[in-house]
Amino acid sequence: MKPATVTTFFLITMTLYSVANLYIGKRIFQSVCVLFPKTNAAIFATIYAATAALMIVLNFVTLSIFPTVIKDALRWSSACWIGFFLYALMLFLAADAAIAIGRLFKIIPSPTPQSVRLYACFTVITLTAALITYGIIHTGRIKTTSYTVRLNNGKTLPPSGMRIVLASDLHLGAACSEKRLSKIIDAINNQKPDLICLAGDIFNNNYSAVSDPEAASALLKNLKAPYGVYACPGNHDAGKSADDMIDFLERSGVKLLSDEFDIVNGQAVVMGRLDPRPIGGFGGKRRASISELIVRTSNETSVTLINNKSAPGQSKLVTVNGNMPIIVIDHNPKSIREYGDEIDLVLSGHTHKGQLFPANLITKAIYTADYGHYQKEPGTPNLIVTSGAGTWGPPMRIGTNCEIVCISLF
Repeated sequence: MKPATVTTFFLITMTLYSVANLYIGKRIFQSVCVLFPKTNAAIFATIYAATAALMIVLNFVTLSIFPTVIKDALRWSSACWIGFFLYALMLFLAADAAIAIGRLFKIIPSPTPQSVRLYACFTVITLTAALITYGIIHTGRIKTTSYTVRLNNGKTLPPSGMRIVLASDLHLGAACSEKRLSKIIDAINNQKPDLICLAGDIFNNNYSAVSDPEAASALLKNLKAPYGVYACPGNHDAGKSADDMIDFLERSGVKLLSDEFDIVNGQAVVMGRLDPRPIGGFGGKRRASISELIVRTSNETSVTLINNKSAPGQSKLVTVNGNMPIIVIDHNPKSIREYGDEIDLVLSGHTHKGQLFPANLITKAIYTADYGHYQKEPGTPNLIVTSGAGTWGPPMRIGTNCEIVCISLF
C-alpha cells in the first residue's frame, strides 16, 4: 500500500473503533447507573476511553522494555480486549435489535425501562465472557485434519506415497503463541511425516516480540521428517526484522524457500513462494512469476526449474523429469489462480478460516477456497488450505480450530 492509503485506512479504522467504543461504553454506563446511581459520567468515560485506547496501542508498540512476565500479561490483555470488543459490539447490537422488536410489538414498554437495559447488559457481558473463555481454552486443542490427494497427469511416487504434514500461521510473538508451540511440534511428529511444510506467518511481524527465541528454536529443532522441514515466508514474516527471522529458521533446522526449490529424496520438487503482499517488505525482493520459476520443454518430458535467489546475479537451472511431482508452499491461497497443470499440490494458510465467528463467513466469500481441499477440475492443481496452528490478534478460536494437516500423497 502507498503511505497515503495506509494513513487513510488507519484513520478510518480508528474512527470506527472510537465510535463503536462510544456505543459500547454508553450501554455499559446505562446499566452501571442502575446499580450505582451516583456514578460520575465523566470519570466513567475517562476510564473506559483510556482503557480502550491503551489496549489498542499495546497491539502496535514494542514491549521489550518490560520484564517477560509483565510483557506477556500486557500482550495477552490487549489481545483479549480485541475479542471483548468484537463480541460486545455484536451482542449489544443484537440486544438493541431485540429491544426494538419488543417495543414494536409492544412487548417492551416505550421508553425502554432501565431494568431492561440492565438485564440486556448483564446478558451481553456474560455471553461475551463465556465466548472469550471458550475461545481461549479452545486454542489449546490442536486438531489433526487428514486428506488423501492423488497426483495428476500420470505423475508417480513410490507405492507407499508421501506423507506430508502442513502447518501454518504459528505467529510466534503473538499472545500465547510460544506456549502452544510444544503441542504443535508434538502433534506434527505424532503423524510420522516424510516431509513437513510450514506455509508462512511463522512470526507475527516483529522478531523482537518473541519472548524466548532460543527456546522456540530448540522446539523447532525437534521436528522430525526424513525428507526435511521446509517453509515459505508469509506476509507477517517480513519488515525490519526479516533477517533475524531468516537466521532463526536456519538455526532451527527449517529450510526457507523464497521463490526457490529443492528436490526431496529424488522423488518430488518442493517450491516455496514469496508472499505477494509482505507487511514491511522483503528488503527489496519481489515475488517472481511462476513462468520465471518453471519452464516446460517443448516435448513436455521434462521441466526446467529456476532458483532466482540461489546466488547474487546468477540463476540456478535444474531440469527434472516431467513425471516428478511439484509441491508448492504458498502462504496466500488466492495465488492458486497463477498455477497450471505443471503443479500438483499447493499448500497454503493465511485465512485462519476467519478464526472468530462470523469472520469465517467473510473469508468464505472472499476466497475461492478459504479452507480445506479444493481442485477446480481434474488435472488442475490440488489446493489445501489450513486454518492454521496458531492465532493472530485475540488468542482465541470460535467456530474454527487450531490445526495441523496430514496429507497422504499418492
